[in-house]
Amino acid sequence: MPSWDSAAADDLWTEACGKDRWLGPTETLEQDIRRVSDARLWQFRTDAGKSLVEYARERLSRQLAASGASPEAVDGAKHLFDLNTLTLGFARRFATYKRPNLLLHDPERLLRLLTNPERPVQLILAGKAHPADQAGQTLIQEWTHFIRRPEARPHVIFLSDYDMLLTEHLVQGVDVWINTPRRPWEACGTSGMKVLVNGGLNLSELDGWWAEAYTPEVGWALGDGQEHGDDPAWDAVEADALYDRLEHEVIPEFYSRDDNNIPRAWVARMRESMARLTPQFSANRAVREYTEQHYLPAALAYRERAANKGAWADQMVDWQHALDLNWDSLRFGDLRVETNADHHVFEVEVFLNDLDPNAVRVELYADGINGGDPVREEMKCMQPHPDASRRWVYHATVPAKRPAGDYTARVIPQHSGVAIPLESARILWQR
Repeated sequence: MPSWDSAAADDLWTEACGKDRWLGPTETLEQDIRRVSDARLWQFRTDAGKSLVEYARERLSRQLAASGASPEAVDGAKHLFDLNTLTLGFARRFATYKRPNLLLHDPERLLRLLTNPERPVQLILAGKAHPADQAGQTLIQEWTHFIRRPEARPHVIFLSDYDMLLTEHLVQGVDVWINTPRRPWEACGTSGMKVLVNGGLNLSELDGWWAEAYTPEVGWALGDGQEHGDDPAWDAVEADALYDRLEHEVIPEFYSRDDNNIPRAWVARMRESMARLTPQFSANRAVREYTEQHYLPAALAYRERAANKGAWADQMVDWQHALDLNWDSLRFGDLRVETNADHHVFEVEVFLNDLDPNAVRVELYADGINGGDPVREEMKCMQPHPDASRRWVYHATVPAKRPAGDYTARVIPQHSGVAIPLESARILWQR
């Protein structure tokens, strides 16, 4: 967090939570930041917005001067934007899957949104395309053409030479960070996390981190959480949804003020975002979870494997050798299913030949529904000994909430202390 919070944000968090807030447990931060008054939070955000506008003006004027623009254009850049207008930010690598032009889907509707005299909006764009990505470069050109329109020029700027310094200023000062990737291509979305500590809000596709973080109290979401490929019709649907969110939710909430000129609902959303999400989506959590879930278990597993001069390793080698010798000869026999009102009862024959049944796991598998986790139900052996043909019979019972045909029996390796499938990726499916 200290890499991305502004000086003003550091002051506010220090007042509420102490200077060493990121150096230890973060459990109290949510409660601490909730005690900050609406007036203090709003003054903090107002100051942040003003700092961003001043930075953008200066950077744009230098950008224009370097490109040979007229003195009038350079001077005009120093007066663009308003210090009290809702500021949206979009900055990232321009690639088609990130859909940076979703907001540009209906240029006239976007223009009406930006130029509303009672509730104006200003937009700061930044980014670059890979030199070999012609499609990405075309997306930037489309924005450039839009910005050159006289009606749009006072409300939209594109800052070139996208770098970490520019990113830092943007995440510290924007009111709303917009992210519109095509699900499921958002690897993570850390830029959206960086606005949290600075009091910015997210309007993002339900993908990457936002699919975990989003609730209606902390920001706004796009999409239905499902995958729709690169269907242009779905892009159009989501573009309309983006305009609707802005027109009917985001913009009205920003400009709905009380007698003290404070947007109480907006500040409440800010507070929820800062309190709930900032500690949760931080390096503090990442390091802690890696330590608890991976590093410590790995260290323990190493000690167990190394104990008694590596006696466990001898067992593992023998198990792997048995798999190597016998796996290709494994096969399934008959599969029988009985269904009653509530359950499917599966029974399957498995020919393990000379392989110890304890060396494998037989299970029923079904794909997850609507992105949910898959079903993996272990099948139990019904007989203590195989028959003369080395045939073993396994059974399992699952709820009849979905068709029996959704389930398939399979055999995978199994051994105590072995990471499957990392250390043994074999799998045999029942056909």
